[in-house]
Amino acid sequence: MLEATPLGDGWILRHESDTLPASVPGCVHTDLMAAGVIPDPFLGRDETEVAWVGRRDWTYERELGGSSASVAHEQTDLVFDGLDTVAEISLDGQALGTVRNMHRSYRFDVTGLSGRLSVRFVSAYAEAEAVRGRLGERPAAYAEPYQYLRKMACSFGWDWGPTLVTAGIWRPVRLERWSTARIARVRPLVTVDEGVGVVELAVDVERTRVEAPLTVEATVGGVRARAAVDGSGGVVRLRVPDARLWWPRGYGEQPLYDVELRLLHGDDALDVWRRRIGFRTVELDRRSDAHGTGFTLVVNGERLFARGVNWIPDDVFPSRITRARYRERLEQAAAAGVDLVRVWGGGIYESEDFYDACDELGLLVWQDFPFACAAYPEEQPLRGEVEAEARENVVRLMPHPSLVLWNGNNENLWGFRDWGWEPGLAGDSWGEGYYLGVLPRVVAESDPTRPYTAGSPWSGSWRHHPNDPAHGTHHSWEVWNREDYADYRLSVPRFVAEFGWQAPPAYATLRRALPGEELAPDSPGMLHHQKADDGNGKLERGLARHFTVPDGDFDRWHYLTQLNQARAVAAGIEHWRAHWPVCAGTVVWQLNDCWPVTSWAAIDGDGREKPLYHELKRLYADRLLTLQAGDGGLVLAAVNQGAQEWRGTLTLRRMSVAGELLAQATVRLTAARRNVTRLDVPHELTPVGPEEFLVADAGGGADAGGKAGGGATAEAGGGATAEAGGETDAGAGTWTDPGAGSDAGAGAVAGVGAGGVRAVYFPGADRDIPYPVPRFDVALAPDGITVTARTLVRDLLLQADRLDPGARADRGLVTLLPGEEVTIGVRGWKTPDVRSARSALYCVEPTR
Repeated sequence: MLEATPLGDGWILRHESDTLPASVPGCVHTDLMAAGVIPDPFLGRDETEVAWVGRRDWTYERELGGSSASVAHEQTDLVFDGLDTVAEISLDGQALGTVRNMHRSYRFDVTGLSGRLSVRFVSAYAEAEAVRGRLGERPAAYAEPYQYLRKMACSFGWDWGPTLVTAGIWRPVRLERWSTARIARVRPLVTVDEGVGVVELAVDVERTRVEAPLTVEATVGGVRARAAVDGSGGVVRLRVPDARLWWPRGYGEQPLYDVELRLLHGDDALDVWRRRIGFRTVELDRRSDAHGTGFTLVVNGERLFARGVNWIPDDVFPSRITRARYRERLEQAAAAGVDLVRVWGGGIYESEDFYDACDELGLLVWQDFPFACAAYPEEQPLRGEVEAEARENVVRLMPHPSLVLWNGNNENLWGFRDWGWEPGLAGDSWGEGYYLGVLPRVVAESDPTRPYTAGSPWSGSWRHHPNDPAHGTHHSWEVWNREDYADYRLSVPRFVAEFGWQAPPAYATLRRALPGEELAPDSPGMLHHQKADDGNGKLERGLARHFTVPDGDFDRWHYLTQLNQARAVAAGIEHWRAHWPVCAGTVVWQLNDCWPVTSWAAIDGDGREKPLYHELKRLYADRLLTLQAGDGGLVLAAVNQGAQEWRGTLTLRRMSVAGELLAQATVRLTAARRNVTRLDVPHELTPVGPEEFLVADAGGGADAGGKAGGGATAEAGGGATAEAGGETDAGAGTWTDPGAGSDAGAGAVAGVGAGGVRAVYFPGADRDIPYPVPRFDVALAPDGITVTARTLVRDLLLQADRLDPGARADRGLVTLLPGEEVTIGVRGWKTPDVRSARSALYCVEPTR
């Protein structure tokens, strides 16, 4: 049987005459930090102090001794699962090989060899600049030369990431000893045929004995099958009756089946391959219709509105990302209602730990091939590397049922057409041959069970503009860069694969990352941790359209910019979900960060959840109410992505900001499963002027002082907010009992009980609304606090990390009507007290 021996210990890192201990897996930066040679580049402006690291060559060394196990086997291989990036490997001065791709694994025959193992890394800058010198200049979104080598592009910096160009043995390394033959590759094709799970395992073997008769034996779901190995390969097929289907979260369960394949020589097992699979079908519906060209994922025959987030590497030093950290981050995504995670093309093919967690949590994975925001040369040495890495990673990731889509690149087809690349290239290669040739061929040959799309955005062909919202996938960045987020409502793309709005990270994250700094939007550390072009200017302009920008009050600015981020994303998602099935998905940019930074993330670089994160819980819930201004007046949309019909009573109330009930009506509303119901709001319920607003409640009762529904708030009209709890029935029919009332305060307002769904519409920008001075009571509750509103309290937020850096709140923004109360759960708060709680509460205040 093949024996594997990990080689994680005993390494040193050498630079010139200096040596220090090295961790494997790891990278040069983390080793230098551990030795105290360089500061933590995440703190202050120390990123600039370590820029020299990426410009130098580094060598990892350790002893590789022989053993009695080597004698007992015919061949010994040295296996590297990942080397970052260009390196020469030698053993006792004898060259084993040269590598140049971070995204591949490598294997070297070291049978009978021992001595000093050396892995010498050449500076990624030196390699990239040498390739550029041979192949010629290619345009890119950033000045760094990341498109000239097969390495994680965002190592070279991005508009949310630091420039920390890494080198090192970033994935495990081991010795494998074997005799006769070993399993070189298993390509699993998993399909469903009328309720029967079908597994076809194509096996490639490597031999030391060409003549030895071999068989492969596979088991899955209690079914066993054998097949002969003919030369270097064989195929074994299994049919599993009554296979349980794997479903995305929210649509069903995620049963996983263990597959074991053994390579046999007679009765002797030579090698074994084990994975988990799931039975499901996946299609991508790209048919043309009256609205353009669709882009709808279909899993097990069920058409989905994808509730997605974009994923970047969770650390700029990816060797630090543990299985537990992957699980934590992806559990956060699932808890926010996310059902699709797009692995973005400026990063990496993630580790098995990432995809295992997605399999278990029911998170669909859209996998980009690693190309982003640049023209990539198609000549050697890159072309061969691209095909080799694609073939390896497609096969490596095939067992995972969560993986449902391969995507050729991020924004390169769009860049060629719109970013001035085409004339400058003058016919030079730029990557089109990868996206429309090499990669679809590799996927078709290796993994025909999954769809492939050439890029994001991509309209499906050059007949349409690559970022045409009516065709295929669309990236919406004009809004953040130049417009107001209300402009999200001006179009209905078929699938929004990127859009987003910036906000700073949590306060405690800033305090840790910028020790001793007097925080201000433009303080030195804040500016260094803002990587977007004119990022602060866009933040301020976006804020000024809705609020009076606070002058000299960092805490207020911090709250309002985080609020504005949640409002912006809500404006898009509410509008686009209300137009299902024309729009079939939204993928928010972005879920996570790789360091502490002002960015588009919902979870900051220290893992703390921004208000946007909690807002996603409402926006991505199965049931969503939204009030939106249309050409003919206000429209209420009841979005039901649940498996059951949503029916019941819906109550609308027109109110003054002082708490007076001005008019109300009820309606029986029915929203079919996986469907949207739209109703025109009667004219008499439409708010008149900035001092009025509209509340729609589905579920809950009309008790005075009712509890507020559990979610967050976000703008959804000209200036609308909405909040929601869990699932509640609401239903279809004719508006009844419109009328006015003069009662104000708690007795006039319907509370939204647990399980209620609410939408709130304000007709103007916050700066124009005559809000009352907010008044509310705060009391300690078991594991949290209770807030009771005495006036309208809009977008109340507890910044729990101000209570304790380790504290977390269970909800974000919430709007309370007079007399309503909300209990905010807090964990990690060591010494609860009311005064501290009140000081950590923020809400919208009247314009001064």
